[in-house]
Amino acid sequence: MKSEVVVIGGGQAGLAAGYYLRRAGLDFVVLDDQTHAGGSWQDYWPSLHLFSPAEYSRLPGWPMPPWHNGFPPASHVIDYLRAYEKKYELPVHRPVRVTAVHRVPGGYRVDTDGESHSATAVVNATGTWSRPFWPSYPGMREFGGTQLHAADYRTPDRFVGKRVGIVGGGNSAAQILAEISTVADTYWYTSREPKFLPDDVDGRVLFDVASDRARALAAGDTDTGGVAVLGDIVMVPPVKEARDRGVLQARPMFTAITADGVTDGHTTEKLDAIVWCTGFRPALRHLQPLHLHTDGPRITLEDNPIHGESTLMFLGYGDWTGPASATLIGVGRTARAAVSTLARRGKVDQS
Repeated sequence: MKSEVVVIGGGQAGLAAGYYLRRAGLDFVVLDDQTHAGGSWQDYWPSLHLFSPAEYSRLPGWPMPPWHNGFPPASHVIDYLRAYEKKYELPVHRPVRVTAVHRVPGGYRVDTDGESHSATAVVNATGTWSRPFWPSYPGMREFGGTQLHAADYRTPDRFVGKRVGIVGGGNSAAQILAEISTVADTYWYTSREPKFLPDDVDGRVLFDVASDRARALAAGDTDTGGVAVLGDIVMVPPVKEARDRGVLQARPMFTAITADGVTDGHTTEKLDAIVWCTGFRPALRHLQPLHLHTDGPRITLEDNPIHGESTLMFLGYGDWTGPASATLIGVGRTARAAVSTLARRGKVDQS
């Protein structure tokens, strides 16, 4: 099949790209490896909540319906994404797994587990959820209890009455710890002291701060640090409640894992399970045939296009690809800029 643009990934970033591609009059297709609309939100643990009220968590063109009680849960976001895709009649093909992208004369060939697609441009919006990061510690294979990544966590039921170690200093760790601590003894391990945001700071403020930092850097001003200066963990209601119960007490990272727990070389804590809330990496293996230019471990961007690939755009990978671009509130602006760049190069009028 042939299109002007192939979008790889049908989650929130892919849908935002589709919205602007439709407005630009470009012929495009979205390839998504999920069986249903909703992106990676349908794989998150059910109790996960947004960091902002619904009215501040929107894709371009159409606001998210209000949520009656503060921060919307994942299920509300899934319903919104499914309705959004239907409302704008976006051409999403699923389930389609992209296996490789190759350069060909005039553009790219996108190979999938079915047919191949050709395109003059590619928007890569595959996110990170499919690539959970597991750190390496001595003794991991000898541990006799349960180990799982946050990507595989769903409910605390399996941990009732157990001793559970939560590893990681971000929002996922804090929210999962808050939930598991209601049924189990929890032990929180972080590489540095967690930084909690003020109770009145949510995703709206974070987006504004990230945007101000991006504008300042573009103007050549000194980097003020942006969101990192405020803190790391948003105090959504379950995390506040956990704080009030006194369970948000972080411990220094252990140095090794034993058969029945963890140790720092001096003391050992017995554990029945370890939940690794240690983040994710961009899902980019299908781009390996392109041999993209890298600066250290990260692919080099020139504004948004990839270095040496003026018609290959990345969307939805955080500040690397645009301020707050991994969030519902932030991805629209990055998608608009990327599609505008493609439209100019394709001489397509967006008026």
